[in-house]
Amino acid sequence: MGINLFFALILAGGWLAARLVSRIGMPGILGMLLFGIAFGAAAGDFIPGLAWEVEPFLKGMALIIILLRAGLGIKRRTLNRVGRTALLLAVVPCTLEALVLMPLLQLVFGMDWIVAGLTAWMLAAVSPAVVVPAMLELKAQGLGKRNDIPTMVLAGASVDDVLAITFFSVFLGLAGGASSAGSSAMTAANSALLQLAAVPLSVLGGILIGAAVGLTLAWWFRRHHERIRATEKAVLLLVAALLLVELGEVIAVAALLGVMTVGFVLLEKAEPVAHELAAKLAKLWVPAELILFVYIGIQLNPGAALQTGIAGIGVVAAGLAARSAGVILVTSMDRRLVWRERWFCAAAYLPKATVQAALGAVPLAAGIAGGETILSLAVIAILVTAPLGLVLIRWLGPELAKI
Repeated sequence: MGINLFFALILAGGWLAARLVSRIGMPGILGMLLFGIAFGAAAGDFIPGLAWEVEPFLKGMALIIILLRAGLGIKRRTLNRVGRTALLLAVVPCTLEALVLMPLLQLVFGMDWIVAGLTAWMLAAVSPAVVVPAMLELKAQGLGKRNDIPTMVLAGASVDDVLAITFFSVFLGLAGGASSAGSSAMTAANSALLQLAAVPLSVLGGILIGAAVGLTLAWWFRRHHERIRATEKAVLLLVAALLLVELGEVIAVAALLGVMTVGFVLLEKAEPVAHELAAKLAKLWVPAELILFVYIGIQLNPGAALQTGIAGIGVVAAGLAARSAGVILVTSMDRRLVWRERWFCAAAYLPKATVQAALGAVPLAAGIAGGETILSLAVIAILVTAPLGLVLIRWLGPELAKI
């Protein structure tokens, strides 16, 4: 099978499967994922090697697009109003879920603490692929305007992802160090402490660099607004985001948080341009989403997924319970919010898809023990939580209009 035929098949098949699944009210990403599983089982041996070489780049690009869209949907004035609650929503539920998952993964699947840590943080991320479009749709319908719930969820969920990805990267680095010959327990512990201590600096660095890039692009786009077409602006934005991610890997900053900050600054400093870019990125997300979710389906080993089975569902459910408790705790501290809004926030924080699809296969590719189990858990999390979260968002969303 040639590379052209491969991409033609996964794009066409993923699109058709998504359309069919959407007709029964389920998220289209489930159709893409299920098509990928079927395609991998039927044609896995014929997939060209080049498809696996470009896979990390394509998944990374999909993540960049959705984070840029999130940043372009958050206004500073609104963020100031919901800022404290949004910040707590970004940190508390995700952290609680990861802390509950880590010992469970060690107990149920026999993972060591480092592998359990990277798996827990991968599973703990909420899905921008489900949450971002859903919240933007609610904003367009004017729902939840009293306390700007969609923006609160949008901001919190986007930073939640970056937090989870940052800690996943920390534990992935520890897993690589622990597997090196001659690394002692003391060395691993010291490395863990150093990397964890560097996280706040990494986050701050990502925000500052993203703000600088955003200000530069805003100035350039305003100055050449009529001379550069919207499509060209979108290309330049993606180029800047890719360079930012590359720089982040070199100087160890939270580059994905920087990517979201770029979108946020553009909306603040060049709003007409930001709206143009948001429209272009919404179109780019269509093929990016197809590739992201079909790819993870192809990579899944059905045998390993069946072995993970009920135990995996139980672990994911325990994590969701901890996450929901965190959301209720945080929103209860904001006396402006009524119970309908709190339950809506809890529902909006359930879906998992994008980060799990982008990172679920990374441990397997890195040769980490239990890689197939980790990938299976990522797929189980998507299959269980994406439809559950979307159904609850659609059910509870109209309730916001009654407040």
